[in-house]
Amino acid sequence: MRVLLRRGLFYVITAFAAITINFFLPRMMPGDPIERMLTRFQGKLSPEAVYALRQLFGQGDDNLWTQYWQYWGDIFSGNLGVSISAYPAPVSTLILQGLPWTLSLIGICTVLSFVIGVGLGMLVGWRRGSWLDGLVPATTFISSIPYFWFGLIMVYVFAVLLRWFPLSGGYQPGLTPGFTGEFIGSVISYGLLPAITIVVSSIGGWLLGMRNMMVTTLSEDYVLLAQAKGLRTGRVMSTYAGRNAVLPSLASFAMSLGFLVGGSIVTEVVFNYPGLGYTLFQAVQQQDYPLMQGIFLVITITVLVANLVADFAYVMLDPRTRQEARR
Repeated sequence: MRVLLRRGLFYVITAFAAITINFFLPRMMPGDPIERMLTRFQGKLSPEAVYALRQLFGQGDDNLWTQYWQYWGDIFSGNLGVSISAYPAPVSTLILQGLPWTLSLIGICTVLSFVIGVGLGMLVGWRRGSWLDGLVPATTFISSIPYFWFGLIMVYVFAVLLRWFPLSGGYQPGLTPGFTGEFIGSVISYGLLPAITIVVSSIGGWLLGMRNMMVTTLSEDYVLLAQAKGLRTGRVMSTYAGRNAVLPSLASFAMSLGFLVGGSIVTEVVFNYPGLGYTLFQAVQQQDYPLMQGIFLVITITVLVANLVADFAYVMLDPRTRQEARR
């Protein structure tokens, strides 16, 4: 309990620092996004209207510290502001529009690549020296290709040349989003190519890490004792060796889940996928401070929650951490 309280205090301090950086970092960028927005009106707005717009976007007061404390108050009240580039749409609405796309594609693919990579790594490590070791250089080579180029290659081969998958987008143009068979089928069809690309390019890292940990764990005394007792091979591999070998991969998996939103930018830009990563890319291009801050806040919370869950899982899977906490 003591170690969890200590970790909880650490996450509170980390969240405070991250949210503070989230406020100041966009304001350190050159340019004034509100001025760019006002140029659309070609000077037709009165000074009172300009002042009202700056108040709406949280920049009405010249004092930066006043804006900072107002920003904290807006966070606790659930008000993330209004988007500059998509005015007058609220930031929360834009985030809720893109978040399901990112979670359904990037989230499911991250879990799949972890499960497949760790499972293969456990099997390859158990049967080291066999033909299965050939999976390591093959998957490592694919993982070493820059993801941007790998995605473009997949698009060119399977969408342009072979035409097995749609070229880009999240669903067929003209369809009305909803829980209908036609729309769900279209979403699956448009998401298959980016999903395959993510899983294939991500397996290598999980496989290599798990394989190396399995080779190290197999020389431990408790594994040798389990084999000497005559326990089933599958039980020794999964319960005794695999359970301990997966712990470092579990921490990395939590980090990958935390960076799920931010790491989806390249994928969604390459495939023109309507997720939160592509929304963040557009917000940076258009200097949309409120939208950037809202998405960065989601990324921060996701990273902290994922690491907190990983800490709990570590305590449950590794008894040594519980023993250290009692000392």
